[in-house]
Parts: sequence; structure tokens; C-alpha cells
Amino acid sequence: MARVAQESEPKAYKRIAYYGACSSLVVLLALPLVWSFVTSLKTPADANGSPPNLIPSALTLENYAKLLHYGDGIFHYFSNSLIVAMLTVIGVVLLSTLAGYGFSRFSFRGKNVLFVVILITLMIPFQSILTPLFLVLRALSLQNTLVGLALVNTTFQLPFSVFMMRNSFDSIPRDLDDAAKIDGCDSKELLTRVLLPVVLPGVITVGLFAFLASWNEFLAALIFLTDADKYTLPVMLLNAQSGYLGTVDWGLMQAGIFISVLPCAILFLLLQRYYMSGLIAGSIK
Repeated sequence: MARVAQESEPKAYKRIAYYGACSSLVVLLALPLVWSFVTSLKTPADANGSPPNLIPSALTLENYAKLLHYGDGIFHYFSNSLIVAMLTVIGVVLLSTLAGYGFSRFSFRGKNVLFVVILITLMIPFQSILTPLFLVLRALSLQNTLVGLALVNTTFQLPFSVFMMRNSFDSIPRDLDDAAKIDGCDSKELLTRVLLPVVLPGVITVGLFAFLASWNEFLAALIFLTDADKYTLPVMLLNAQSGYLGTVDWGLMQAGIFISVLPCAILFLLLQRYYMSGLIAGSIK
């Protein structure tokens, strides 16, 4: 009995250390969100106080009311961001899935060279090609449109997404293809009816990455959108944060940040199971 007790003590210490470390990480990661939410409920005097205080003297929804009436209202800019993000997700998922399937399952001349060229584009800073993209969108009459901004975001996300999807398809044994072909499936049916359900975690992963990147994209939206009614949420928050004589309205800004963070946090929590398995499958190769 004494020996069993001695062996269980190190396990108990390891368990305590493990849960203590996890709890510390949760507190560390949650603290900025808690601070942002509390600041969004502060009065202007408390929000701009120095040194800042965590516990406000009074709680108010004044900052959220300001956002509701700023410009066309925060829900208008929220919907603009949502439209751009959803268009980006659709484009990225569709193109990267087809490209990943082609690179993984078909042999054609220059396949490896083309795939390397796609990966090389990851090393090009997107800021360096904003001017050519602006000229291209203007020539296509897509500048200052939400569709044009979604196309730009799709272009930025495609290289990584194609890489992820090709690796996701490569992780599936070729025996599954042979069995499907014996049953009479052609290439289209093989993708839609057999392989796509298997690589669904990878599809959700690239879609989640595309959504988060598009939702938080600021520079491209600032450059390609000129009409105030077409601004996305990050650009709107930049304009709304300025207070009297150029000072920063911290309460208003934190209210906007908290609203913009909520969709990303909810979406990640709902899809984290698929995200983790898809990320692992996409990084095997």
C-alpha cells in the first residue's frame, strides 16, 4: 500500500502542474477579451483614465449606442464584412479543393513546377502588389466593390489553401480511388461522393482560415474601397475611434473590437474539432 501511495504522488503532482499550466494559459488568453469587454462598458472618463482601472465606477451601454448610430450603423459595416468574408470563403474553398484534387490525383506535364510556383507566391509581401491589383480591379470595373475586395482576399489566401488541400488529398490511400472506380465512379463522382466527405476537415480548415483572414483584413479594404457606405468593419472602426480633437475614444474602440471578435471566436469554437484534424491532415506531407 505504501509503495502504491508513493507511485501515485508523482502522478498527482504532474496532474496538478498540468492543470495549473492550462489554467494559467486560459487566464492569459482570456484577459485581453475581458479587458476589452469591461472597457467597452465604461464611461468616457473611466475609459480614458490614467492609470487605467479594471473595475469601472459605472457601467453604461453608451459606447454600443454610439456604434449603432455611427455612419450607416455598425450592422451595415458588419454585413459588408460578412459579405466579403463569405465570398472569399466560397472562392477559396472551391478553387483550392479543385486544385488540391488535381495536384494530388492527376499527372500532367509541369505539375511539380506549377505547384512550386504557387508556393513561391507565399514569399511575396502582398503590400508590394497592391498597386498592380488596384489597376487590374479598376480596369475590370471592380474597384470600390465588395466583390473586387473578395477577389483580392481570395488571391491572397489561395496559395496556402491549395497547399493544405493537396496534402489532405495525399493523405487518403489510393486504394479508395481504385475501389470507387471499380464501382463505376468517374473523376467527378470520385471527388464529390467519395473523397470530399473524407477531406471535409481540410475543407473546413481552409474555409476557416479564409474567413478569419478576410474578416480581419484592413489594408486591402482601406485601399480598394473609397465609398464610406462600402467600408468593412476594420475600416469603420479606424474612423470611429477618433474622439474630440483627435483623441482616441477607447471605450468606443473597445466596443467595436469586442463586436468584431465575437463572430471569429464563435466560429472557431464551433469548428475547432474539424479545424484541428484538418490542420494535422494537411501538414502530414
